[in-house]
Amino acid sequence: MSESQPDHPIFPPVRKKTSIEELIRAKQARPIRSVDELAAETFESDEVLDEFLAFTYAERHADIA
Repeated sequence: MSESQPDHPIFPPVRKKTSIEELIRAKQARPIRSVDELAAETFESDEVLDEFLAFTYAERHADIA
């Protein structure tokens, strides 16, 4: 008896490994010149941030009690 072959491979197909240099060129990445480039205005105000943090804290600790 022979084993039947699955219709699809068990593992994803092997892809050619891309070097870091190739990825940098493809994404047109450049070095970070200042920490300010990483800053993002995610929350409209400090109050909105405080509400988010309070909600997150409460949710994380809800199942502990």
